Amino acid sequence: MDFKDNKSNIRNIYNITNNSDFTKNGDFKNTSNNNNNSNYGQTDNNITNNVIIDRVIKYKDNIDTDVIIPARYLNTTNPEELAAHCFEDLDKDFQNKVKEAKIIVAGYNFGCGSSREHAPLAIKASNIKLVIAKTFARIFFRNAINIGLLVIPCVDAAEEINDFDQIEVNLDDGIIYNITQDKKYKIKPVPGFIQEIISSGGYINYAKKVLGKQ
Repeated sequence: MDFKDNKSNIRNIYNITNNSDFTKNGDFKNTSNNNNNSNYGQTDNNITNNVIIDRVIKYKDNIDTDVIIPARYLNTTNPEELAAHCFEDLDKDFQNKVKEAKIIVAGYNFGCGSSREHAPLAIKASNIKLVIAKTFARIFFRNAINIGLLVIPCVDAAEEINDFDQIEVNLDDGIIYNITQDKKYKIKPVPGFIQEIISSGGYINYAKKVLGKQ
């Protein structure tokens, strides 16, 4: 499979067309294609053997991009600077929480608002491994993949997981296991090339790898 095939298969595997949100339990519907890719040079996503295990920071519905990174900090794209102010207007304790918990779980419409890549970049630079939400704003979802932040929609898991629960996510098998509550949730397995984009640190790095092999 070449680079062009992979780009089109993001749309085919996730049933992506032009608009709309992402539906429950890992079935991806309709998103716009944001071509504003960026290479931020970060490739450590803390994923071992396609399994992620960590504790959860839980947020509510409609977490918009201005809440993720306040507009007053949009004059920089420096990852460390953005991370220092991530969620600071919503959660004053986020910087302490993220030392112990590196998965965000949220409600509906996560990432609504601005189309800028600052929001997913701030989350990724905060060493967050994964965001699970009931649904994502479509542009945020695409931006997140583009810069190497893993995002997974799952209504049931996002509803029932609690703050600071420990969870395990198997990307190949498509299973979210809440270790704390001993509950499992089925999601659509994350395609291998999407995992490669994430592990490469984003779409630009991934493209360079693929094109360099041709």
